Amino acid sequence: MEDITLPAAIAEAAIPSLPETAYYIPNFITEIESKVIRDKIDSAPLPTWRHLSHRRLQTYPSPLTAQNTLLASPLPAWISEPIISRLLSLPIVSEADSGNIFSDSPHKAPNHVLINEYSPGQGIFPHEDGSAYHPVVATISLGSHIVLDIYAKKNDGSGEREAEPRWRILQEPRSLLITTGELYREHLHGIAETEVDEDLNEKGVVNWKLLGRKEDFGGGEKRRGTRVSLTFRDVLKVKNLGKGFGFLGNGRM
Repeated sequence: MEDITLPAAIAEAAIPSLPETAYYIPNFITEIESKVIRDKIDSAPLPTWRHLSHRRLQTYPSPLTAQNTLLASPLPAWISEPIISRLLSLPIVSEADSGNIFSDSPHKAPNHVLINEYSPGQGIFPHEDGSAYHPVVATISLGSHIVLDIYAKKNDGSGEREAEPRWRILQEPRSLLITTGELYREHLHGIAETEVDEDLNEKGVVNWKLLGRKEDFGGGEKRRGTRVSLTFRDVLKVKNLGKGFGFLGNGRM
């Protein structure tokens, strides 16, 4: 397909120097697909957006409850196609029946999507995604590039993070980043509040060799534009809504 480059297996996209639980695929969706998705996001009614101090976001099919439970509902078709179907079509390794990156998750596919919009200079404090989700995160970037900072936890049992990021991952527009396993459980991630990203080179970016267009960062720095991310996860607890009155049971899907 025009404008996309997919590996034969996700393992071929493993990011060097990281725990073997992170993968980067440039050009995962086409320019046309990116535009269609952006148009859907931008045309959402204003109440769909939740405004925070440093970004705004949409949540599909709905935000989690206070008990970290998702109310069962399908994702919009413009999210499922082409992103989820393409993601699930990629085997982890080339061997037959190796499964995909969500094969071990409770629902065998993402059931929740968080859409964040960052203007230049906006970011997010280093954080963990927490225990509400199966430990696999797949993120698509649209619009501008972004640098994701990965922090290790201090080795003193405090749970606090180190002061400086241990690695930096550069996400190009239309790229896919997958984090799971050790990187999900034992590290924090965040985005610095800056308008210009620097040290964009093989030494400063851990996935440099996997980039689709290194020439876009040839000067070692890049000014940010507006960036939109779509984060796909499988929420562990799902509750069915009753057709008539209230909830039907407390089962999980």
